Amino acid sequence: MTSGPVAERGLIARQWVIGLMLFGGYAACYFGRANFSVAMPLLVEELRRQGMAADEAVVRLGGIYSLGVLAYALGKMLLGGLGDVWGGRRSFLLALGGAAVFTLAFTLGGGLPLFTLAWVGNRLTQSVGWAGLIKVTGRWFDFRTHGTVIAVLSVSYLVGDALARQSMGALLAHGANWQTLFRFAALVLGGMFLLNFALLRESRTELGYAPAHSNPTNLYADTASAASSVRLKDLLGPLWRSRAFKLVCLLSFGCTVVREAFNVWMPVFLKESAGYDAASAATFSAVFPAVGAVSVLLTGWAGDRLGVNGRPTLLFCGLAATAMTLLALMAFEPARIGQPATVALIGLVAFCLLGPYSYLGGAFALDFGGARAGALASGLIDGIGYLGGTLAGSGVAHLAVAYGWRGVFMGLAAVATASAMAAGGLYATQKRVGRSSGVGS
Repeated sequence: MTSGPVAERGLIARQWVIGLMLFGGYAACYFGRANFSVAMPLLVEELRRQGMAADEAVVRLGGIYSLGVLAYALGKMLLGGLGDVWGGRRSFLLALGGAAVFTLAFTLGGGLPLFTLAWVGNRLTQSVGWAGLIKVTGRWFDFRTHGTVIAVLSVSYLVGDALARQSMGALLAHGANWQTLFRFAALVLGGMFLLNFALLRESRTELGYAPAHSNPTNLYADTASAASSVRLKDLLGPLWRSRAFKLVCLLSFGCTVVREAFNVWMPVFLKESAGYDAASAATFSAVFPAVGAVSVLLTGWAGDRLGVNGRPTLLFCGLAATAMTLLALMAFEPARIGQPATVALIGLVAFCLLGPYSYLGGAFALDFGGARAGALASGLIDGIGYLGGTLAGSGVAHLAVAYGWRGVFMGLAAVATASAMAAGGLYATQKRVGRSSGVGS
């Protein structure tokens, strides 16, 4: 194995390259997701031109979005663990390449069948991307740096989302149609696929460096050096016997409902209720991921400094504050408080929610799964979360049509409140585990 100061500097340089490839690649994936949300008002108009009523178009497009989220959830649960079998690099490249192809396919027609097929294919192939990223991270970085590294990598999807919405808003302001938005997203995805194909490597041992160290308390610490072959069914047992893991999955379900509702419907809400035009609604919807990026970095830093119960504590506080902010959005209509205050409340939801949310499928996944089952743990946590995210499409559409946006925010506040209670349960569980193992808080 390569060793010494020169080798250490070489390893750090390679880690920077790997980190940049993972960051840029996953940010690009969000160009292939934000496009649907940004183009939603234009897609509604497209279907209206084909003779469909506006309310029906909203519900049908919400249904397509939900099908895509369902495919994403099932893909994470059933395919995410493949990163533990065939390697995280392959999963990551499949996510980028598949998303590029299906995003381009979305532009080949203007009807619901092709919209549905292309969107479901896009989300299904993207479903293996984050688990692949987690797997590669675990093989390149020691566990003592996982909190910081994953916090930075978690910012990638928020930066990607914000950049996508800003750039697509600019394209709309210059007269672009919805097809142009999807082609632009496919170009970004294809470019990052080529860069990752050339530069991303599975593990630092491929270049002669010592293997990365896993968290010694992971659920597989006693079996990490067992048989070289990996069978997914052998990895499932320790996860499902862990009460803390099941609580994290429940938290992922609730948090993803709220997050996805904002991701897909904010341009429509800002256009219909706050009086923005389509281009401005797309641009101002970027406040959600942009503020969320700041929250992820701050909570990642704070969680490392609050001890073993830091993450559950921040989850509880963040989700309780999210619920209160959602109630404020329900109580104060944009016509009453004005556009800037409405956008500020959306940013506050992002700040309270997205930082703690980033723990779930990242740092917690590696804490539970270690180097042996990190991809599987991440896939299950995120997959169960996105099962909840399916409610953000057709569920929110039906609520909005039946009860207006006040009904939507009331429903989301109830979900956030239940999630805060689950975070309290996670705190109590982690506290008991800490006491029994002699680890201080």
